[in-house]
Amino acid sequence: MSVQAGLWFFDGRPVDRAFLRRVGDDVAAFGPDGCDELYLGSLGMIYRPFHTTEESKLENQPCTTARGNAVMWDGRLDNRSDLIAAMDNSVSQQQTDVEIVGAAYDRWGTECFRRFIGDWALTVWDATERVLILARDYAAIRHLYYLATPEKFFWCSHLAPIVLHSGGRFTVNDNYVAGYMAMYPDANLTPYREINAVPPASFVKVRDKGLSVHTYWTFEPKNPIRYKTDAQYEEHYRYVLRQAVRRRLRSNLPVLADLSGGYDSSAIVCIADDIFANEGALAPRIDTVSLFDRKEPEMDDHLYFTKVEEKRGTKGFHLDAEVSGLLFTVGSTEFSPTPAGHLNDQVKTARHKLFQEGGYRVSLSGTGGDEMNGQATDFRVVMADSLAQLHLKKFASEIKAWSLLMRRSWMQMFFQVFVQLLPLSLRAVLTEHAQNDPWIDAKFSRRCHFRHRKLGQYEGSRFWLPSLRDWAATLATLARHMSTLPLSTDEKRYPYLDRDLFDFVSSIPPDQFLRPGDRRSLMRRALKDYLPKEVLTRKTKATAGRFVTTLVENQWHELQNICDQPLSAHFGYVTPIGFRNAIHDAKIGKQDKIVTFLRLLSLEYWLRDVARRGLISVPGNNAEQLKIDWAQSPI
Repeated sequence: MSVQAGLWFFDGRPVDRAFLRRVGDDVAAFGPDGCDELYLGSLGMIYRPFHTTEESKLENQPCTTARGNAVMWDGRLDNRSDLIAAMDNSVSQQQTDVEIVGAAYDRWGTECFRRFIGDWALTVWDATERVLILARDYAAIRHLYYLATPEKFFWCSHLAPIVLHSGGRFTVNDNYVAGYMAMYPDANLTPYREINAVPPASFVKVRDKGLSVHTYWTFEPKNPIRYKTDAQYEEHYRYVLRQAVRRRLRSNLPVLADLSGGYDSSAIVCIADDIFANEGALAPRIDTVSLFDRKEPEMDDHLYFTKVEEKRGTKGFHLDAEVSGLLFTVGSTEFSPTPAGHLNDQVKTARHKLFQEGGYRVSLSGTGGDEMNGQATDFRVVMADSLAQLHLKKFASEIKAWSLLMRRSWMQMFFQVFVQLLPLSLRAVLTEHAQNDPWIDAKFSRRCHFRHRKLGQYEGSRFWLPSLRDWAATLATLARHMSTLPLSTDEKRYPYLDRDLFDFVSSIPPDQFLRPGDRRSLMRRALKDYLPKEVLTRKTKATAGRFVTTLVENQWHELQNICDQPLSAHFGYVTPIGFRNAIHDAKIGKQDKIVTFLRLLSLEYWLRDVARRGLISVPGNNAEQLKIDWAQSPI
């Protein structure tokens, strides 16, 4: 992904060009194809391109439009032809994405943002109104952060330069931490209270006397799509998924697809192969890379991704953790602006070498597939729709089938379905999933509405069906997830986050996805001629139980030191005894909350690292008094 950054002094003083160039140097690895600058007195803009198409090589950014506006665009415009037609062909197919975007802004102003389909982040200096505008795509796939003070406005695609070059000490954002520990933090937040991200489907308008945030697109229930037969749903699904994959194959270099052997990554690869075979090449070729660990007792991914390779007639690249040790760590010797897991250094080096030697710049990911294909669909939400619409005969049939399948009484099942019709505040109390993890501090939980966050924290209109509320929460969760992903030196593309695909799946009956004993029903039916039989009928997915135990055993000495004085407890996020018990349970293989436990560890490591660097204020103590020296040696 290309990098954009800028600085605006509100008092009119000339922008510090050397400062912006240092910022550009810091992110050179992410924008290796040059560096372009634009200075307009007290405003400076810097752009580092990352070319993935032939057209992008023709771009000049920041781009000046016919009306004198300056535009920086980091993205992929999927509906170029539609926009060109809507502008009466005043721009041509030969023009670059940023030129089309600039012409659209000249014509419609901020109203143009809702028309853009694709992954993108955008900066506009409106010369007429003398306002700066930052905007972001509907699912927060591309990143854009900013720091606003009374004197200046500093923004960048990457969070690290803002943190490291602002010259101040930041306050940890408790709401970000709560979101991170519960599920994912809100997409407009960062771990630093003073720094924000542009929200998804929104734009920030900055004037010299303040800023405002505006939404340009929201999820609203559309006219439901209702067909007479399953076959019609399957045909429509194949069309939108195929379109989503095709859009992301636009590249002048080979494309590398992640292939785990699961439904989602396998579907992307198999559909891409069919596009290459029947529609012609959109990229020179598509290859696959598979990351696996045979030492995990339940890790059987190797069996399934090799079946996809057999179908393709091509062996992909394999990165085996058995050679390099654990796949992931929860700390890093390099600065990370957010708490996160990290690839093992050897795996990361091998992956980077693979991209360099293969000439890849674009990778395809199956992220979002679970949500868009019904893996995450709750059967109680499906039944709650029937109950809310008083389709009592259908509801009785559903509750009978699900009671038998789940081995629960009708009364117990009815109560769980009825809870789905209640307001969020009551669902948070009555839903087992929303309960606090045993290490979370109770006061912190209440203050930051921890239980609400575990349910997705989306209320929606009281007139919405539960399934529509669930789709809105799903989209918000995906945007939060995308916002937490660390930026990489390749351009990751996500077919399942295509907006047209989302519009379709959120408009059809939920029982197309989930039927008793038939999860992912629509995907399985629609892709039966694409996927290998072994993948299509796969029942298991690898877990990481051994990984957690081994991780703790490898660094038991350091973790014992943490238990004596966890910094996350000092901030009031967890209880010391809860932290200590979580570590001991993991060591003996009793830790069943694997994901949230790993977040607990990564938060602790991150807090210690940024405290050691003097980047955050530590309440009631100086960082030097804390045991953080060993943070140089991550797990």
